[in-house]
Amino acid sequence: MSGLVAGLLILAAGSGLLVVITRDPRRQVYALAGNGLVLGLLFLALEAPDVALSEIAVGTAVTPFLFLVALAAIATDRVGR
Repeated sequence: MSGLVAGLLILAAGSGLLVVITRDPRRQVYALAGNGLVLGLLFLALEAPDVALSEIAVGTAVTPFLFLVALAAIATDRVGR
């Protein structure tokens, strides 16, 4: 196992832990996006560019965006009441 892969595995574990231990939902979304980016880089280092591209697109952009939209809708709903 190369040093790059080992480092990315450690970063993936750390970023996953950060997602779990963060208490603020907005910060959790940002940590989730960072975790998706690290996983995408890990897949790229493991020579799986198609999986890496999918992970970067979905895990870094689409899913966090949907979570942020949901959080904004919840905040708007609370203000309206």
